[in-house]
Amino acid sequence: MAASSPGPVSIGRRNLLGSLSAPPGSAPPPGVALRKPNTAATAKAPSASPTPPFAVRALSKMGFGPRPGDLAAFNALGANDDARHAAYVEQQLFPDALTDTEVDARLGIPAYQTLGKSLVQLWADHEGDTDNWLVRMRPIRELDCAAFVRACHSKRQLKEVLADFWHNHFNVFGWDWEAGPVFVHYDRDVIRPNLLGNFRTMLESVASSTAMLYMLDNQSSTVSGPNENYARELLELHTLGAENYKGVIDPTSVPTDGNGVAIGYVDNDVYEVTRAFTGWSVKNGHWQYPAENDGTFVYRSVWHDRFGKFVLGKLFAANQPDLKDGRDVLDRLAAHPGTARFVVRKLCRRLIGDAPSDALVNSVAALFQSQWQAPDQLRQVTRAILLSDDFKNTWGDKVRRPFETVVAFLRATAADYTWQPDDNDAQWAISEELSYRMELTGHRPHYWPAPNGYPDAKSRWLSTGTLAMTWKLVSRLVEFQNAGSFIINVLGQTQAALTAPNRTAAKIVDYWLDRILGYQPDATQRDELIAMLGQNAGAAEALDLSTDSWNGGNLKLHYTQSRLRTTVSLIGMMPEFMKR
Repeated sequence: MAASSPGPVSIGRRNLLGSLSAPPGSAPPPGVALRKPNTAATAKAPSASPTPPFAVRALSKMGFGPRPGDLAAFNALGANDDARHAAYVEQQLFPDALTDTEVDARLGIPAYQTLGKSLVQLWADHEGDTDNWLVRMRPIRELDCAAFVRACHSKRQLKEVLADFWHNHFNVFGWDWEAGPVFVHYDRDVIRPNLLGNFRTMLESVASSTAMLYMLDNQSSTVSGPNENYARELLELHTLGAENYKGVIDPTSVPTDGNGVAIGYVDNDVYEVTRAFTGWSVKNGHWQYPAENDGTFVYRSVWHDRFGKFVLGKLFAANQPDLKDGRDVLDRLAAHPGTARFVVRKLCRRLIGDAPSDALVNSVAALFQSQWQAPDQLRQVTRAILLSDDFKNTWGDKVRRPFETVVAFLRATAADYTWQPDDNDAQWAISEELSYRMELTGHRPHYWPAPNGYPDAKSRWLSTGTLAMTWKLVSRLVEFQNAGSFIINVLGQTQAALTAPNRTAAKIVDYWLDRILGYQPDATQRDELIAMLGQNAGAAEALDLSTDSWNGGNLKLHYTQSRLRTTVSLIGMMPEFMKR
């Protein structure tokens, strides 16, 4: 063999990644040549992987996965899993009581210029700039980076999961020409203050938000030119759901419940709700009101359809006071049992699994409906879901979507980098590449253009293209460097955890499996990783981690640091890591 030829390592990537297909055309890392495993190895199917400890399951479903120290902190909360779980749920349900100094410090750097701006400031500084795209879209660019900072470093993990959920439920495309400049306001003042509050309050906050008014074109809906977009999505996506659509029929023929409320909606309800929200607009310098141009909500009574309306079995009188038509619609929808079931099922799908039990959905929906006017309605509902036996006993019915996979990997590996949007800072190159690669996975934050939000079904995230791009990004994360230092210090963490005599392939693999998965998977996968890392060294032979280059034909020293980083990234691609 020529001196410059790297020696092959006997590992089957397809074996290691199990049922998830490997990215087509994936190249091995420097110095590692992959070859097909022998026939015996191919014939040996991996055994079923053990179920992770309860702490791993809880932190992976209520949040984006544990960071170093999180599992120990969780297990210190009580004498058994139920006690620990209940204590942790209460902590997370009151996020403002949790200090978040690390996030505050990372978002407090000069690169972040817009996160604290009021809506009026955002409008003045960014919406009016039609020539400089970077200035106009700086708020959404900053929020794009802030999403990673918060998900990766926040102690308020449930809050971040719920913020992601409600952003998808009330989806606005963050890079919309009109929404982008004010998206900070939508996230900070509309979604986040309400995610553990009252659904009816959130509905009106969303309906009157500048971002949503533009997203669904209601800012220009008038009695002479009504626009149905918002009304249709309010019924189909925000409240009752398509499951309660009864078709194109006479609205008076729709059955009602014991309170005179129609059990579902028909096309006529869409038209009537459209009329109810005419005049809900934005102070945007419209030619009729050129002096009103600060981006805030405005109700234009002369644009409103003041005639009577018939919505979900109820007749609204003509000439109601300002805003009352729309608010009456929101009241009727927020109190509707169909809304309760639709919203609760979506929450259960996000927090538990793709097919939550009808018993749980019905039970929590009854709570949702009975508490529809309570200021902490959504906190009560979320608590009921998280404390349910369904939540405690379900595992693996969901997969981490690309954003969740990337964040979980960054958390597990203690990545140290502040994603930031400053064009004049060299660090922006990493943040820009991350955003670009997230876009390739199909799951970049706030980047879904349709009003229905990102899909939340397991099957939608297991395509070859999505998995390939996610795996490529995970493999890239261990190579990111900032000012000459890896943002994931795989080598340093390995050396700190294991003394030189203990740096065997087996012990290193076990250390990183515990760090990233939180438990040991089946022996077949472990053996594949050991073979990958050790190459020609024995599993119990101490590895010299001092080199990251070709070392004169000594395969035991050849690219050891590169192989170590690759091994860690492979753990982040395992099916076990993608389960939640």
